[in-house]
Amino acid sequence: MIVSKDGTKGERMTAIGARSEWGKYWTLPIAAALGYATSVIHIYGLGPFVVPISEAFDWPRTTVTFGITIATLISGLFAVPIGMLVDRVGPRPIGIAGVALLSGAFALIGFAATGDEWNWYLLWAVLAFATLPVQATIWTAAVATRFEASRGLAFAITLCGASTAQALFPWLGTTLIAAYGWQQAMIFQGAIWAAIALPVIILFFRGARDVKAQAHEGEEIAAAATPGQATGFSFLEGLKSTVYVRLLVASVLFTFVALALVVNFIPIQTDSGMEPTQAGALAFWIGIFAIIGRLGTGFLLDRLPGNYVGAAIFCLPILACISFLYLGTDAAFLSAALIGLTVGAEVDVIVYLATRHFGLKAFGALYGGLLVALSIGTATGPLYASSIFDNTGNYDQFFWISIGCMAVSVICLATLPRPAFGAEK
Repeated sequence: MIVSKDGTKGERMTAIGARSEWGKYWTLPIAAALGYATSVIHIYGLGPFVVPISEAFDWPRTTVTFGITIATLISGLFAVPIGMLVDRVGPRPIGIAGVALLSGAFALIGFAATGDEWNWYLLWAVLAFATLPVQATIWTAAVATRFEASRGLAFAITLCGASTAQALFPWLGTTLIAAYGWQQAMIFQGAIWAAIALPVIILFFRGARDVKAQAHEGEEIAAAATPGQATGFSFLEGLKSTVYVRLLVASVLFTFVALALVVNFIPIQTDSGMEPTQAGALAFWIGIFAIIGRLGTGFLLDRLPGNYVGAAIFCLPILACISFLYLGTDAAFLSAALIGLTVGAEVDVIVYLATRHFGLKAFGALYGGLLVALSIGTATGPLYASSIFDNTGNYDQFFWISIGCMAVSVICLATLPRPAFGAEK
């Protein structure tokens, strides 16, 4: 945001800058959103398949969801190197290859037919490596180079890809399973998504670093000079910051809770007597509220202190867990709304705070480190929740643990200092 002694003039200049950014690059966040949606096809798309696969192979649910653990741990292990690669070569070629690979790898899981757990784990290991070129770093890095005045909203639209995935993939999976069975449903879902996402990404996904020096060299130089793009902390400087530690803790605890609630939402409802198609329809509303949450968060981040916005949003999973514990299916829609509003905003908050506290100089690498934390939470949360169900027959213990985790996350964000890059609202 542009600083001015005249607050009204500063706001007017910021508005002009935002309009200019959207006028030139409005297609970029949309293309990036489709890429980001691809990155979670295996996470948000697995929910409808958990029960059919468990019943088909007589597996505990822990075995089925362990695939997510494999994928996210491997993804987290390579998050920093992928971020460094993005800083070096640009996100476009990496993202295009990644969308094709991950869509194919998700379809490949549909060929699991032996009931052998090791065959299942091997297929998920293949998928895990296919997730590396579609990590959030790739899509947000391109958007950050084109948007400064309206970065919060641009990030929100980009990350709405995951919200769209949350709305679309459970519904699509449930529909395809009912028509074709779970194996063909996975194959069709991967193929359908590749046909939707790839053409748009190939045509419109270009950040400032992806544009080759040609006739528009002057424009590219101006884009490269976008405020904040070349300034910021080095990778090692960022790692030593207490702010970075707090973002890491908030990230891992949040995804531990939120992704477990998302992945297990349909099983939670069907265990309480709800029909699978009705539960799938409710999961669709998680995605709708996630879109509302992302856009609303992006709007607020451009206007209010990001740490307070994030702390308020991170309170919502606490309310969702209380709803599950005391209201059950009578408040299933409320629970879906609370989860959706939160998962529609968490990455937006983390990535926005990262750019404001550390700048863009080593954004890919530093955000890659935060993705490690996000991946650890994603890998362990759904698995731990499934383990609790297998041992106790319900998810109540996990709900109480989640309330404690989210309280710590709220404290981590609320106590962050004033950001070093970007004006204080």
